[in-house]
Amino acid sequence: MTSAAGTQIESADQAREAAGQFRSIYADIKEQVCAMMVGQDAVIDGVMTALFAGGHVLLEGVPGLGKTMLVNSLSQAVGTRFSRIQFTPDMMPADIQGTTVLVETPDGGQELRFQEGPIVSNLVLADEINRATPKTQSALLEAMQERQVTAGQRTIKLEEPFCVLATQNPVEQEGTYPLPEAQLDRFLFKLVVGYPKEQDYAAILDRTTGGVAPVIHAATSGEDVVAMRDIVRQVPVPDIAKTYAIHLVMATQPDSRYAPPVVNEYVALGASPRGAQSLLLAGKVRALLSDRFAVSCDDIRDVALPALRHRMLINFHGQSDGIADEQIVEHILKTVDEPGAARS
Repeated sequence: MTSAAGTQIESADQAREAAGQFRSIYADIKEQVCAMMVGQDAVIDGVMTALFAGGHVLLEGVPGLGKTMLVNSLSQAVGTRFSRIQFTPDMMPADIQGTTVLVETPDGGQELRFQEGPIVSNLVLADEINRATPKTQSALLEAMQERQVTAGQRTIKLEEPFCVLATQNPVEQEGTYPLPEAQLDRFLFKLVVGYPKEQDYAAILDRTTGGVAPVIHAATSGEDVVAMRDIVRQVPVPDIAKTYAIHLVMATQPDSRYAPPVVNEYVALGASPRGAQSLLLAGKVRALLSDRFAVSCDDIRDVALPALRHRMLINFHGQSDGIADEQIVEHILKTVDEPGAARS
């Protein structure tokens, strides 16, 4: 296809064409991913939404649910470089970023040469990220936010598209290091991967234990993903949808004018402006998938849970009462009205 990157969309016809182009590429990628993955439709859509919005994803779920398979399948469908980092307590930042090593030259001599780490890739699977120490976890921060890696005196610009998909086990906490709020805030989405439905098990077993494994073909390229990101950025956000996103984010902040009583009682720290950025960017992707070239309040509402659930810090009172972040977000969605809407 012809890359649309850098093309300014100025007419309704161009908007319809761009939206159709986006939906076509999205559908082609998802078709290839679903050739391997069974079920988990919401998780697949969440990961792909983050990819096209230019964000990163935290996948939470017990082992064996296909989180690694999902990321690997997505990289094959997009036709980009894929790397996997298995985090362990003894891992050091240089194991991620890269380090200078002594190598032999063709003439028999030796020289120091920088060897890039696995973070220098397009799709990076950070497996069991909470098993690494905070020092090593922080090695991801610069790459996720600045799209670059600094190792010693060397700075490496990361090639786009760049996306970190981190996994963590919510059950086994012994020997783990919970991610700090500053790092959680850099993830566009937090997606919870649940168990498959009963009707999905047969297909899962057929594809993973049969004699012929499904083949995933590259449905597009990294350049096309970058072009689609440019289209996403150009989707306009009406004032009503922007205001609704702001109100939802402020509702997570204790003592704000939009915070419901449950937030004031159970939340110690609310979402930052990155939460509103995530709502708008993800909402733009949802608008395109709905054949619209403008974001609605429904788009904002649809992405509110994965965009906000990890940006709130539940206080001790909330933890002792067993309050989950999902409950807080669902309560906010029920209590915060769309701008101009009359409460019944």
